[in-house]
Amino acid sequence: MPQSATPVVFIHGLWLHATSWGPWVEHFRAAGYAPIAPGWPGEPDTVTAAREHPEAVANIGIDDATAHFAETIDALPAAPIIVGHSFGGLITEKLLGEGRGVAGVAIDPAQIKGVLPLPLAQLRAGLPALGNPANLHKAVSLTSKEFRFGFGNAVSEQESDELFERWTIPSPARPLFQAAAANFVLHSQAKVNTGNADRGPLLLISGLEDHTVPDVVTRSTLKQYRDSTAVTELRQFENRGHSLTVDSGWKDVADAVLAWLADQGL
Repeated sequence: MPQSATPVVFIHGLWLHATSWGPWVEHFRAAGYAPIAPGWPGEPDTVTAAREHPEAVANIGIDDATAHFAETIDALPAAPIIVGHSFGGLITEKLLGEGRGVAGVAIDPAQIKGVLPLPLAQLRAGLPALGNPANLHKAVSLTSKEFRFGFGNAVSEQESDELFERWTIPSPARPLFQAAAANFVLHSQAKVNTGNADRGPLLLISGLEDHTVPDVVTRSTLKQYRDSTAVTELRQFENRGHSLTVDSGWKDVADAVLAWLADQGL
């Protein structure tokens, strides 16, 4: 890889392991970028190890994860493109708002402070963690049925089950509690500097069948950037759910991101 290749940092969300970005990493490397996919703070290197040690990520919050990825970015030879999914998308928005990165792509991003819609499907998708206040300090796992509703509802049951077996790991519940309470907390960790006019361009992506982060939430997120003159765009994918970064249609999303980056001169 040429030294001048633009770095790309992929940030996953809850319940998926960092290695789930593997196909994206290879695809972006083939396109001439220098991609990496670091895990969250304390996240074991493999899916198996992460399942065996849920305590390794228990109680990690949004700011903890954001600081972790900021440190990773600051150590890179050049400012990267940041691509995040779900809570990784929220973290991408925070990092870009702080002036890190040359551009950001937030795929089905978790809701930031100021976003008001809270569809029933989203509430149900968050229940495995939010349903018990004692989960605040724990790492929580999904069942295959819960994964099917929250991630795999737009693919076949067989594919959903295969994705569940391949990529799911226990994840900290704290970020979900923080996002759910964001509009009631003055200094919420889910707050993003949406007014920053000096940041790089941002692409928001939503799957129109997503239960975990419904399209109405992503559209409301877009509205939060109305006071910024920086480029902020939305791309919607029909018949796609929250698994759109890891299911059989991942390449369609990845190619759309690559095309958008090219349009931005990146």
